[in-house]
Amino acid sequence: MAADSIISVEGVSKRYVIGHLVDTTLRDRLARGARAAAAWFGPRAGPSRSREEFWALREVSFEVPRGQVLGIVGRNGAGKSTLLKVLSRITEPTAGRVTMRGRVASLLEVGTGFHPELTGRENVYLNGAILGMYRAEITRKFDEIVAFSEVERFLDTPVKHYSSGMYVRLAFAIAAHLEPDILIVDEVLAVGDAQFQKKCLNKVSEVTRSGDRTVLFVSHNSAALQSICSAGIWMNQGKLVFQGPINDCLAAYLQTGSQRADFAAPSKDKPHITSVEVDARALAQGRIEVAVGFKSPFPLSPPVVGITLLSKLGQPISGSNGRMAGAAWVVPPAQSGVVVAAIDAAPLHSDTYRLSVYLGDAAMDYDQKLDVVDFDFISPRFYPQMPPLQSIGPVDLQWRWSLRPD
Repeated sequence: MAADSIISVEGVSKRYVIGHLVDTTLRDRLARGARAAAAWFGPRAGPSRSREEFWALREVSFEVPRGQVLGIVGRNGAGKSTLLKVLSRITEPTAGRVTMRGRVASLLEVGTGFHPELTGRENVYLNGAILGMYRAEITRKFDEIVAFSEVERFLDTPVKHYSSGMYVRLAFAIAAHLEPDILIVDEVLAVGDAQFQKKCLNKVSEVTRSGDRTVLFVSHNSAALQSICSAGIWMNQGKLVFQGPINDCLAAYLQTGSQRADFAAPSKDKPHITSVEVDARALAQGRIEVAVGFKSPFPLSPPVVGITLLSKLGQPISGSNGRMAGAAWVVPPAQSGVVVAAIDAAPLHSDTYRLSVYLGDAAMDYDQKLDVVDFDFISPRFYPQMPPLQSIGPVDLQWRWSLRPD
């Protein structure tokens, strides 16, 4: 461990063993019910299980110098949250070693370290003690914590009655004001409202200005990462694939964001989609560019592609097609080619999105691919929180269409 490092991670791996019930047929399920009924009359063997190993982390190694704000990026399931849990001592690594110097405060899940039956006031002292603070130290900071958290009216209410946003506000206020040497923050802050998220980010920037506090920060928001982080690491499938300056880290992450799906012809006498690809270079520039390949046994007049953009939960956000483009989509008939749909400045929040794609002509649709690809979009602007879909309705995104040879 280097002399100036406050965190050292050496060859850390984390393995989980997943058990699966082997009940794949109706007969298996009926037999399992019969075994349960037979349990009244004697011992029985349990249903057979298969065991599967899943490596959430694979030989991860890095060091963090004192005072650095380190951003951690990667797709969902890349191992980011598992890494933070290992660093927070919530779970032990299967292999490797973690060395940390100083007191650690972590915000990984809403309500972590809180007792639901205790009041907000009591939990301030409890959580502070868990973080290794003396009572006098907590008392000295108490008024600041309460003012920052904005939960003063409910301070003597058991926290089991708090909303998730109130949990986060109080938990962050405790962790940020009691001056741990290392602050670990997962995307739990996304639970709070937009104004409070900005307040939290400003506080993180403030507490790191002295150069003595170290912060590990997981986020999908590039503007937030660029504003407070000096360095970053990129996780992919449990492995650390890049470590360096935050801008270089984000560029490397986004440049590999292309998502492509290819399809065999379902029928020779029917127009069909051959491929769908989301361009990584466009994503790195805050744009969305979708290329849809097609083939047809007869000329499509004109070839029309429809695109529906969905949230990661499958909620439709926006849809458009060549017919809606009107005079902006006047192309000659074609039996094959690639239709490109692009949004030059996507007014979207940093998140994971999905695409459904349709193929047709001026009169009708012939083929569709539902939930065909998903991709991570990192906004170049700072949108702290996505409003609920109901509050904004369908989003009118301005797609630009073009056709190129295949």
